[in-house]
Amino acid sequence: MTDSIDSKYDELAEFFKTIGDPVRLKILFMLKDGELCVHDISNRLDLSMSAVSHQLRLLKDRKFVTSRKDGKHVFYSLMDSHIHGIIEISYDHMVEQ
Repeated sequence: MTDSIDSKYDELAEFFKTIGDPVRLKILFMLKDGELCVHDISNRLDLSMSAVSHQLRLLKDRKFVTSRKDGKHVFYSLMDSHIHGIIEISYDHMVEQ
C-alpha cells in the first residue's frame, strides 16, 4: 500500500518539476488561450523552433499538451481543463501574495 502512495507522490513531484521550468510554464500560459504552432510560440518567446519543439515534446510526453497536424503545421493545445485550472489557480495565488 505504501509503495502505491509513494509512487503517486513521485508522479506528483514530476508533475511540478515539469511546470517548474520557466520556458515550459510560459508555453503552458500561452496555450491556455488556445492552440498555437511551434513557429508562433518560438516568435513570442524569442527562442529557436528547435528549443520550443524540445519543450513541447516533453510537455506532450508528460501529457500536459496535445497536438494536431494541419498540413505542414503542428498545433499544440493544453491536454485538458485540469491543466488550465492548475495554471490559473497557481497564477492567482502568486499575484495575491
